[in-house]
Amino acid sequence: MFYKNNLRTLGKNDKGVVWPMIAVDGVVGVGKSTLMDILVKERDLIPFEEPVMNNPILDKFYYDRKRYSFSLQVFFLNERFKHIKKASSISGAVLDRSIYGDLIFAKMLKDGGDMTEEEFNIYLDLFHNMIEHCKPPKLMVYLEVSPEEAIRRITKRGRDFELATEMEYWVNLNNEYREYFEQYDHSPVLKVNVDELDFETNEKDKEYLLNLIDQALEKINETGKLTTQTIS
Repeated sequence: MFYKNNLRTLGKNDKGVVWPMIAVDGVVGVGKSTLMDILVKERDLIPFEEPVMNNPILDKFYYDRKRYSFSLQVFFLNERFKHIKKASSISGAVLDRSIYGDLIFAKMLKDGGDMTEEEFNIYLDLFHNMIEHCKPPKLMVYLEVSPEEAIRRITKRGRDFELATEMEYWVNLNNEYREYFEQYDHSPVLKVNVDELDFETNEKDKEYLLNLIDQALEKINETGKLTTQTIS
């Protein structure tokens, strides 16, 4: 129960209190940024983008993971902590990935031998120090996709450093995401399989996904809770 144990201090000082935000998560290529942009346009939310485009390490990491894994994860962790602090001060934020799931990548890098045990322990200390100052999001949206479909989408967008990455990495990442969300229980989760959805260009699929999110938020507002929903 790695993820459950390392998230145990999330919101520990105010049990039951959540921050008024939506966190969108899922593997690389699943459509997190697309969904965030849709929610910004259609529901007037305030975006917090994943720190990818101005990241000085990311492209180097994909070509030499052992050298850059620790520095990359510390960079991401710090940027995501900045984002969550800013997002928590406003109402109606939507985050493209967040500090809550940062553990996924660090654990996978350690398990794969790309991050040393010493580096991983330092990372965990930093994570624990930060996460205890955070509250869970009002809603977590997990976009689930098969590794094969994720690869198809990654190929379509054509980032060189992603295309150079072996299939095994994406399969392992997918497995870690599923394990994470099996253990995450700090706030409501809307889990949607998007293998057959094209919510970027298909209006019907876009409205379908928006309606699922609207219904989830409505139930949370009415009852204060939402049993984790899985939509296949």
